[in-house]
Amino acid sequence: MTKIISPLVVINIVGLTPALLGEHTPNINKLIDEGYLAELDGVFPALTCSAQATMLTGKLPTEHGIVANGWYFRDLAEIGFWKQANQLIQNEQVWESLKKINPDISCAQMFWWYNMYAKVDYSVTPRPIYPADGRKIPAIYSSPSNLVVDLEKTLGPFPMFNFWGPTADIRSSQWIADAARLVMQQQPALEFVYLPHLDYNLQRLGPNHPDIWQDVEKIDRVAGQLIDAVKERQGDILIVSEYGIEQAEGVVHINQILREHGYINVRETLGWEMLDCGASRAFAVADHQVAHIYINNSDDIVKVKKLLTGIEGIEFILDKTEKAQWGIDHPRSGELVAVAAQHHWFTYYYWLDENKAPDFARTVDIHRKPGYDPVELFVDPTLKIPQLKIGINLIKKKLGFRMLMDVI
Repeated sequence: MTKIISPLVVINIVGLTPALLGEHTPNINKLIDEGYLAELDGVFPALTCSAQATMLTGKLPTEHGIVANGWYFRDLAEIGFWKQANQLIQNEQVWESLKKINPDISCAQMFWWYNMYAKVDYSVTPRPIYPADGRKIPAIYSSPSNLVVDLEKTLGPFPMFNFWGPTADIRSSQWIADAARLVMQQQPALEFVYLPHLDYNLQRLGPNHPDIWQDVEKIDRVAGQLIDAVKERQGDILIVSEYGIEQAEGVVHINQILREHGYINVRETLGWEMLDCGASRAFAVADHQVAHIYINNSDDIVKVKKLLTGIEGIEFILDKTEKAQWGIDHPRSGELVAVAAQHHWFTYYYWLDENKAPDFARTVDIHRKPGYDPVELFVDPTLKIPQLKIGINLIKKKLGFRMLMDVI
């Protein structure tokens, strides 16, 4: 039987790049001095789910199937973002490979994505509760199921509203790191820890904003606590990052372009326009700087590529041959994949009249929106007293009344 010499903890500090290392990262710098700094080849697309799946399998999206943070499920005629079942990854993951060598090897998964039902010994991931009365209650999922009870007994409830949205901040990463240290007491041989804090203000403010250095210092302090805990166990540490973030200066409303040219169908519901994927000739699932374009009639592929080629803010369009070259030729991918030009990104917005925007457009709703929406990190600046509106909505929620948290 193979003997594990020392445990390994893989810390995913999202958004960390060499350019952010320096006087504000003494803990990470010390780790580098004791070991080494190597360049990690990126994966296309540079997105959380795709990057994590590639790190866990050693494969590209063509093989593991995680083509973005969300995609169009053709068999359901629905777009799904941030799904959580580990079965969606279509390749063997590192802990499965290790357990073939040594079945006694234990592994912990702390908030890396596709965490639910992964073949690990300990897993913790966000999983809100949705009662029949329409409420959304912050909660986390764990395996074994009593693990979340033990963690929240010690650390308090997981700060879900600090994990994403206008109030996202260091508290969520601190909770995850503290939980990871508690799970270390179970002595897993391999532990994956996700620390998202840098991602927030890099998206809100951009990498050139002077306040970013405060965030760098905060995440370095949290990472330092983890590093010290691993060293106490005489373990090894590997710090990775999914991607870097560049300054954004332009936006491409790709679905509005497709709609203006007759490719998108919507259905009006209660005065809102809802994207009707199954009835649309073509639509885009936009995710940061990549957009999968799903086309229901193959005769339209060339037409849509011609339409979008040359649009300001679009660098190029990948067809089937080019998708294979970029490692993203998978049945879940769009018939075409658009890549934004430098300093540009894609919106999912498909409506042309703001008065007909769906009710979820100004809420934090990562599962209902058919694409990535960074405005979820901002409170609506037109609200005179946003705290008052949020407070009133929360009171309504606690009293059991229906309410819409349309404050972003």
